[in-house]
Amino acid sequence: MHRFFLGFSRLMAIAGGFVLSILVAIVVLSIIGRELNAFLHGDFAQGAFKGLADWMLGVQVPGIWGPIKLGPFNGDYEIVEAGIAFSIFAFLPLAQITGAHATVDVFTSLLPDRPNRVLRAISELAFAIVLIIIAVQLWQGTVSKFERHQTTFLLQFPVWWAYAASLVGAIAAAIVSVYVALMRLIESVIGHRVMPAGEGADH
Repeated sequence: MHRFFLGFSRLMAIAGGFVLSILVAIVVLSIIGRELNAFLHGDFAQGAFKGLADWMLGVQVPGIWGPIKLGPFNGDYEIVEAGIAFSIFAFLPLAQITGAHATVDVFTSLLPDRPNRVLRAISELAFAIVLIIIAVQLWQGTVSKFERHQTTFLLQFPVWWAYAASLVGAIAAAIVSVYVALMRLIESVIGHRVMPAGEGADH
């Protein structure tokens, strides 16, 4: 079972990394386009090679949300806002199952193994409860945005799309966190590990 949840968590992290890479590319292209647009509109370009500058500014290619011209990526902030939440939630399952969250063990390192297992089980249980609450709230938000037919300002795509994408990541994170919490609770009862401890960022 641990192998299944670990594989599932890795797939979610890969999906989150793929989306994050696309968002980074959009931001970079938007910045380059914005700077080139300003340069070609500037006095130097308009004086030295006005014909070429105007031609480059006039070039456009078809896009999903209308023609793409040399300039900032239309609706880049809306796309980043929609995609970054999914990326964050997509990384949570892997961070949870591998114990990659930052931990502060100034006092707990002095405790015996048994109390540490109990404390870890409590913290994992709290984490699972919080992620379940977040998933439930996102579900309610998704339904609300869907019913209101709210769209973004520039690209005019439905806001509930972004909520639904985040909801997928939140549900995945909640499922994995419940599994981890159950395993840690079992460990606290039987007194030995049933899944890898993971390596957190200790401070």
